[in-house]
Amino acid sequence: MIIGYAAGAFDLFHVGHLNILKHAKAHCDHLIAGVVSDEKLLRTKGITPVIPLAERLEIVRSIRFVDEAVAEDAPSKIDMWHDLRFHVFFKGDDWRGTDKGRLVEQQMGSVGVEVVYFPYTMSTSSTSLRRALDDIAVLARGSRPLDAGDDEAYAREDEVS
Repeated sequence: MIIGYAAGAFDLFHVGHLNILKHAKAHCDHLIAGVVSDEKLLRTKGITPVIPLAERLEIVRSIRFVDEAVAEDAPSKIDMWHDLRFHVFFKGDDWRGTDKGRLVEQQMGSVGVEVVYFPYTMSTSSTSLRRALDDIAVLARGSRPLDAGDDEAYAREDEVS
């Protein structure tokens, strides 16, 4: 049985995420999706996810192409391999030729794991969705920067509705 591993933040789940998981499942018997933890995203990318880890795990687990979803908080992909012993590592081709891509290829190659890249879905990304949400928030505030009082106002608004 070929075990595959596809990791990602899967924040603001979109068609690009679905495409990676669909392509990955077509290349293995058992697909494990690694959902990067909130803490690791903050530590490595400086990003706080919009959707918390528990919810992102639930979303990814519900995708029919995914056989298993796990939280990924390990420092590296090789650490995840030590825990999961997958045979193939899947990633979008936006990693191909990058420093992090070469590092993963070297680490995975050292334990006999094949790295397979799939085409990056150019039409949608979590970054573009996050930018759109930021733009909407700016328009909703009338181009006024968000301040600490806004959180309290939103909380009161939720209590009223």
